[in-house]
Amino acid sequence: MYLVKPLVVNYRPSWPVEAEGLIADLLSELGNLADRIDHIGSTAIEAMASKNVLDIQLSVYDLDALKRFRSGLFESLGFELSQIKLDHIPAGRLDNSNLWSKRLWLRRIDGAIDVNLHVRLAGSPNERLALLFRDWFRAHPEAVVAYGQFKLALSQLCDDTATYSDTKDPIVDVIAVAAEEWAAAIGWNP
Repeated sequence: MYLVKPLVVNYRPSWPVEAEGLIADLLSELGNLADRIDHIGSTAIEAMASKNVLDIQLSVYDLDALKRFRSGLFESLGFELSQIKLDHIPAGRLDNSNLWSKRLWLRRIDGAIDVNLHVRLAGSPNERLALLFRDWFRAHPEAVVAYGQFKLALSQLCDDTATYSDTKDPIVDVIAVAAEEWAAAIGWNP
């Protein structure tokens, strides 16, 4: 799955529009099982270079409540359960690793934009970090170009997506420190 060479492309204005449509579809299907659904990641940040894969975060109150949807809901929208995993925990965090659990559903359909659907627990540190990362970059557009250039260069050096992600994680950790300071200073909350 991750042995594909990463391809980072320049920002595409169609990404937010495509995300909005998918979020509307998910909301209509999930109803009150979803606490919130957000467009996250680099495709949610104007002018950010990114892999041409939308990252959507579905926040739920119970990760296990979604088991009933294996009977067809996500599949009917083109998703396939990829894995149940822990997110990367930023360096220096002492959280219980179970708080970083998630379910990852993938949509890979020819002719449609690829989607990673991250299902995370509402109020969890990984749900918060995904939103903070997005909002910090939106508030700091001067950092968008530099981070995008880093990702473009890194994608050229890496032969697979796993290496790309593992190499990028420490940079995300540094950004998270700055973002947490910003959040505390302005009273940011998801």
